[in-house]
Amino acid sequence: MRRFSQRNSLVTLNEINITPLLDLAFVLLIIFIITRPLLEGSVDMQLPQNMGKPDTRNIDRHNIRVVEISPRGEYWLQGRRLSLAQLEGELARTHRENPRLIVDIRADKRTQWDYVIAVIDSCLRNSITQFSARTAPTQHP
Repeated sequence: MRRFSQRNSLVTLNEINITPLLDLAFVLLIIFIITRPLLEGSVDMQLPQNMGKPDTRNIDRHNIRVVEISPRGEYWLQGRRLSLAQLEGELARTHRENPRLIVDIRADKRTQWDYVIAVIDSCLRNSITQFSARTAPTQHP
């Protein structure tokens, strides 16, 4: 009868083959790489090609109206404080005079989204389809 020593059992534990484990990891990685774009593409949309800085060379500064929103929900247009109804009326009047009107929305980062969405809704109700939301420039270290 053959006897196994404790020393031989330790040697066999050190010789675990990890090649099948690595093969499995690479196969799973390839599967996830292939299937991820398929899962994200559930909505048919055309994304813009250039995600960089927008081209503002063709925009006339006279077409832009700046709407600022404070964290307390105060609306400011061209340095004047207005209520939401007054703001909507002013934007509608300006849009009738200048159909190329662009509304530039600047909101404090602590502002509730309800105030921003109210301005966007006011623009859409008055057929103002050109508006933008401004953010602070990214600071690189």
